Amino acid sequence: MLSDSIVFGAGGFIGRSLVAELLRGGHRVAAAVRDSGDGLTSWLDGEGVDRAGLTVVRADVTLPGLGLSGQGLAGQGSAGEGLSGVRDVYNTAARFAFGIDADQARAVNVTGAVHVVEWAASLPELRRVVHISGYRMAAADGTPDYGRLGAYEASKQEADAAVRTRCRELGVPLSIANPSTVIGPGQYVGLATVVSDLWRGRLRALPGGPEILLPVVALDYFVRFLAALPEHPESAGRAYWVLDEATPTLPELIRLLARHMGVRAPHRSVPVGVLRRLPRTITRADPETLSFLSTDRYDTASTRALAESRGLSAPPVETALRQWADDLVATRFGRTVPCRRPYGFHSVAGTRTWVIGERRRPDYVFLHGLPLNADSWAGTVERLDAPSLAADLPGFGRSGTGEGSLDEWLADLLHPVESRPVLVAHSLACGPALRYAAARPDRLSALVLVAPPFLQPPSPGLLRSPLAAPLLRTTPAPRLARSLGLPEDDALDGLVTDLRRAGAAHRVIAAVRTAHGQREELRRLLRDLPSPVELVVGSADPLAEAVASPVTVIEAAGHYPQITHPAALGDCLASCRDRVGAP
Repeated sequence: MLSDSIVFGAGGFIGRSLVAELLRGGHRVAAAVRDSGDGLTSWLDGEGVDRAGLTVVRADVTLPGLGLSGQGLAGQGSAGEGLSGVRDVYNTAARFAFGIDADQARAVNVTGAVHVVEWAASLPELRRVVHISGYRMAAADGTPDYGRLGAYEASKQEADAAVRTRCRELGVPLSIANPSTVIGPGQYVGLATVVSDLWRGRLRALPGGPEILLPVVALDYFVRFLAALPEHPESAGRAYWVLDEATPTLPELIRLLARHMGVRAPHRSVPVGVLRRLPRTITRADPETLSFLSTDRYDTASTRALAESRGLSAPPVETALRQWADDLVATRFGRTVPCRRPYGFHSVAGTRTWVIGERRRPDYVFLHGLPLNADSWAGTVERLDAPSLAADLPGFGRSGTGEGSLDEWLADLLHPVESRPVLVAHSLACGPALRYAAARPDRLSALVLVAPPFLQPPSPGLLRSPLAAPLLRTTPAPRLARSLGLPEDDALDGLVTDLRRAGAAHRVIAAVRTAHGQREELRRLLRDLPSPVELVVGSADPLAEAVASPVTVIEAAGHYPQITHPAALGDCLASCRDRVGAP
């Protein structure tokens, strides 16, 4: 199959999204990657992109000829069979990292970029080479200083000049895109590290002053702009600064994200000059990032004109920033893969609450216990394969803290729900779930209590002592898993991260103490509850009290059957819903 476009660096953050955009636009795309391309194709499948027009080729931009020979592609460094029809060449390949060796950076960012131009020059139907540079090219002045700027920025500045020069020598039509920080799912470098520190409570002061600008641009908009460049003959020989002019200054950007995530924004700032003199152990910032802390502004008039001629518009920058923050938190800043269901922060009873799933018509609503989060239901939800809603309780997991009670929070969480779901609560959440069912029996089809602690032996006294919080916060992940009877997998990383957020461990222990004092009240409430209620426990974590309600025992499970035996719990919940005949 002849391709009309080729994307180098197709497996990267920008490259894969550009491949998806071109395929959706009806192009036949050659995706040039260094590996098998399985990661790219899996990602495209997950995004629902039709791969009928895709060809994956192995390439290495650090090699002359890009290593494209020997793959059934004819020619000695020429375009080759299957690629001879390529008109548009996109170079998204880059070594984007701070603190790397200059030779490593130059091999991809400079030498690799020139190799792409030289290979493109042999294409008989070449229409355009599109090279991605960077918005700080506006501040470039003469030969880049690797010692002052660092390997990444200096190599990108050197590449900008080298690509221009080589294109002039070979008569290659060139368009350059100079993006600011491109935000979207998969962006975990640069500004993302500042957001990470903000989220974890480690951002004690803002870097720079009140007018510092770190402009951003939404990924979807940027790749649409890239795809449009070759369609405009007048874009040849031009460079375009692609950034959202409405990006707030850095202090306001941080305040916006802090409000969205329910964390505190720092009020103090440290001048850039001071940051340069302080040791990295104090600033927690890579010295190479400091050159990006600038008050410079950029001319985007030509970018706006081209975008308007193509009917392209960026989403509101505030919306893009909030969605990006949701993606960062969902993936634990790049350490895990997010679920496929909707997720993000919502305001529930005045608390910034992490919500996953269907808010209007769920068949099931899940409330986690301690010290878990909403992710703990993932296996059970997958087994059920039904619309569901799960949320991190206020003050736990990824949710912020609130002033109201858990009962008020739960009532507001379920206020938009139009169905009559099965409410499933685990451990600590059994209390508020039971009180909700007693107050609003018409809103639920059934109540399922998993490992209800008020019917089990009391928690050990040590777990309610002042020593418990620091122990919980500092216990290594493997030991924590063993003590809770949990598997050591990726989910444990999120649990440990949540417990190490400011005040989280203290809130867990305080909640355990409060729940201990409600045992008698909840037993009475259960006895008097008129609506259907079922109990589920693990055989290794049995009830200590006799009850009239139906009890399902999951063999070999402990206090956390949703994690250790998700399929068995899912089957149990499906049977419950069938029995009550929920609409």
